[in-house]
Amino acid sequence: MPKDFEETGVLDHINKLSSAEDIFTYLLLPYEKEVVDVSRLHIMKRFGGYLRAAEFAGKTEEEVFLEARQLLKQAYGDFLESTPLKEKVFKVFRDEEAKLKARFVGIDTLKLAGE
Repeated sequence: MPKDFEETGVLDHINKLSSAEDIFTYLLLPYEKEVVDVSRLHIMKRFGGYLRAAEFAGKTEEEVFLEARQLLKQAYGDFLESTPLKEKVFKVFRDEEAKLKARFVGIDTLKLAGE
């Protein structure tokens, strides 16, 4: 386990890293380059959401490291099984889905002319 978190803290150190690959490396998590190349922003956004929802108060830096590692593994796994379009991490995807649903006309709502 990296020892540099002893000086700055795990979350501060992650925040200073400049790429998804650096975060995977820091957290000692293997990854497939092809998956990260395609879903990088989505994985990082999902990871950020998981980090924000996590409760780190009262945990040691080692516990924070292990939990952050697990959360990145979970975010990465979300995109191994699915796609960015299906996961809809970014608002633009959710907005587009809402537009498509609003345009949908169910067959049971159609009537023949003259009815």
